[in-house]
Amino acid sequence: MVGLARYRVARMGATTIVTRFAPSPTGHLHLGHVHSAAFAWRHARRAGGRFLLRIEDIDPTRCRPEFTESILEDLAWLGLDWDGPVRVQSAHLGDYRTTLDALSARDLLYPCFCTRADIAREVAASASAPHGPDGPLYPGTCRRLSPAERADRMARGEPHALRLDMRTALAALTAPLSFEEEGKGRLRCDPAHFGDVVLARKDVPASYHLCVTHDDALQGVTLVTRGEDLKPATDLHRLLQTLMGWPEPHYAHHLLLTDEGGRRLAKRDRAATIRDLRRSGVGAAEVLRRAGVVPPASDLP
Repeated sequence: MVGLARYRVARMGATTIVTRFAPSPTGHLHLGHVHSAAFAWRHARRAGGRFLLRIEDIDPTRCRPEFTESILEDLAWLGLDWDGPVRVQSAHLGDYRTTLDALSARDLLYPCFCTRADIAREVAASASAPHGPDGPLYPGTCRRLSPAERADRMARGEPHALRLDMRTALAALTAPLSFEEEGKGRLRCDPAHFGDVVLARKDVPASYHLCVTHDDALQGVTLVTRGEDLKPATDLHRLLQTLMGWPEPHYAHHLLLTDEGGRRLAKRDRAATIRDLRRSGVGAAEVLRRAGVVPPASDLP
């Protein structure tokens, strides 16, 4: 399967766990990011493993090079060092295209020509539109197009996304899906609640779900650490791993850092950035403390 041979090469050299921190450069890091990065960093360092840094910048409209530089600078200042080169996703779009081609060859993808307005109208017209983790599920409009109509519209250059045919994908499974969550054991998966999810957008030839599962396999990540808000996505990621023959990592989902009002720290709410804290004279140790890295922390700077 795609990427599996390269994964095995990486895995053979690993003697213990491999974790990663994979921010999107759409802004400067805030305390929530540091909490997540330190969580992954400590898991790797305490086990004598490897901590990788990946920049998930496939969205050209929101990601900016200056934010990538800021991320590298802030992590280095905090002492959260990483192993090996930084993988920058925008430099590897061909890898994701190869994976899409492999799925397409098995009739697991179909082109979707719908606009957001088209989908909203069809959802609104439904008396009981099903919902998933990301909102109303796609109603399957373009799944019902004939092969000839799909080919004709693509030949005319109509913009389209690529969606996973969830029913066909689930039918290809030979056993129920589950994943190993640290401290909780095996948990069952239900990827159907994502519906026919987009794996390649109209404006970007890939998607978060596709890229993250591909790169975790390629880089030999053995323990995926991330916020509990992304836990539902694990069901879909396990499906993609199984379809592509990629090995299954273990997972550790941590609590989210919140502000005084109990709201999750987020860029859109203008959470205080590490750059702001640094400029105001706050030291690295205090930033780590505010990020929930509670002393004593002899394994941190």
